[in-house]
Amino acid sequence: MSETAVRPLMHFDNSYARELPGLAVPWQPTAVPAPSMLYFNRALAEELALDADALDGPRGVAVFSGNEVPEGAMPIAQAYAGHQFGGFSPSLGDGRALLLGEVIDRHGRRRDIAFKGSGATPFSRGGDGKAAVGPVLREAIVGEAMHAHGIPTTRALAAVATGEPVMREDTLPGAVLTRVASSHLRVGTFQYFAARGQLDKLRQLADYAIRRHDPELVDHPDRYVELLRAVAERQAALVARWMHVGFIHGVMNTDNMAISGETIDYGPCAFMEAFDPGTVFSSIDTHGRYAYANQPLIARWNLARLAEALLPLIDADEPERAVPRATEVIDGFPARYEGHWLTGARAKLGLARTDEGDGALARDWLALLQAQAVDHTLAWRFLADAVDDEGFRLQALFEDTRPLMDWLARWRRRGALEASAPADRAARMRRTSPIYIARNHRVEEALAAASVDGDLGPFKRLLDVIAQPFDERAGLDAYVAPAPPEVTARYRTFCGT
Repeated sequence: MSETAVRPLMHFDNSYARELPGLAVPWQPTAVPAPSMLYFNRALAEELALDADALDGPRGVAVFSGNEVPEGAMPIAQAYAGHQFGGFSPSLGDGRALLLGEVIDRHGRRRDIAFKGSGATPFSRGGDGKAAVGPVLREAIVGEAMHAHGIPTTRALAAVATGEPVMREDTLPGAVLTRVASSHLRVGTFQYFAARGQLDKLRQLADYAIRRHDPELVDHPDRYVELLRAVAERQAALVARWMHVGFIHGVMNTDNMAISGETIDYGPCAFMEAFDPGTVFSSIDTHGRYAYANQPLIARWNLARLAEALLPLIDADEPERAVPRATEVIDGFPARYEGHWLTGARAKLGLARTDEGDGALARDWLALLQAQAVDHTLAWRFLADAVDDEGFRLQALFEDTRPLMDWLARWRRRGALEASAPADRAARMRRTSPIYIARNHRVEEALAAASVDGDLGPFKRLLDVIAQPFDERAGLDAYVAPAPPEVTARYRTFCGT
């Protein structure tokens, strides 16, 4: 018998299924007829201490399609609720996903391995539980782009074509995504049990979340309000980083906000090009609830829903007494977010010291971009050129350079207060502002080639480009240029369900 036949593919330690009985439904993935590998993230597999050699082949195709459940896995469909575009749905859950199990990675971190598109579950609400190649590969691309930017995110471990069609508005080729996350605990997970008055389960869930994500709070006398505070801090940091790369999540429902502070559920997401705070790409966000500029506001709103769910735990005897304590955390969110945003803005402006005028300087810069519909990514990147020369690439982005030159004079005066040399400042700026993002037209090009023609070449090339977003490389001008304005004006993204 060969080594690969006896060595476990994955070493599971399934704490959610083991410690929280009744908070999920045991379930099995649906078998598919003709699976084939579209994408395997070998580096991530090795980080997770998986048997990458065995998984990078027929065994991996069988496992990641759901046709073979590996030894030690305990597949479950997790229960959760959620506010979707402001309306509460008390029973959502994993309608097309399964938590296969948990592993401990090479750094000692517990990580979920989950399927998306693996068939109907008891939470499917009449849906087929399937996914198509396009949305699956979109999640792989954007997740890897965010990871390369240093932004906390779930990541794709694998994507497998199923060999069967998926019926949406059109007939599409089916696929299954294997997603890795620090956990799949959501604001909506807490809402599910709070809405049912199942306080014992709510407490079990909260204690589990603390053990998993905030173990320093285990013995804290006010651990539930401190859990809320910790989640708020992670979300403030996360959303600030979204804003600095022009990322628009597109569907910030409470079931899409992870307690871990990772970006989760890449459905109708996109990267903004011409800077406009009102930018919306999602086809279902008809009123702009989740527009770019609204993301910090919605994060606070979602955290308020988490606070409501936690009130019976914060003060078990009299939940009303918990309201001001929870409110203090929620009301403090804007300042937390502003602190993270300003720290990031200073870094992108090449400023290491702090000055009370830095916030105004950064916002005036963004107002310049908005006034002339300048590309957000390129403006920040080319600003580094202007530290120690005229910044001709930056000037070329503006139709009228007079307001730019006035602002640059202010910025240079501020930069003169810094201790570091201009070249060092420029180098630091280029490490915070990418030259390459997953531009929407390049993403769509890659997805169309894979879905329509079965051609994975554009997908692989795009992955290679975004893996090093800060390193400008020859021959990649096509991945730097924004889409034509007329393309961006009509660009819409879809949730993929």
